[in-house]
Amino acid sequence: MRRLGHLEAEIMDRLWTWDRPATVREVVDDINETRPVAYTTVMTVTNVLFTKGWLVRSMRGRAWLYAPVRSREAYAAALMEDGLEASQDRPAALVHFVEKLSEEEIGALREALRSVGRQDKP
Repeated sequence: MRRLGHLEAEIMDRLWTWDRPATVREVVDDINETRPVAYTTVMTVTNVLFTKGWLVRSMRGRAWLYAPVRSREAYAAALMEDGLEASQDRPAALVHFVEKLSEEEIGALREALRSVGRQDKP
């Protein structure tokens, strides 16, 4: 999975945060609160995200409403999986990754491993 580009990430961040479908106009207006961006630029990038399968859309009146296909967490997990695939020694890569985690994150990892372990049991 390719990492999202800067504007792609800005658009997805808003849609993930809002947790509801939104129009390009809403996204543009929100981005323009911090920096200028053209409506046509956001419209083009949003359409690219739709074409790539990151977004679904539905028509409301004359405007498209866009919503994410995957959650922010699913995107982060896919990036981590790609990072592991880049290594020839996945266990060593995991060790390096875990060494960088905080105690809270290690606790969350332990709970996730326990949860996955329960799912594997008949």
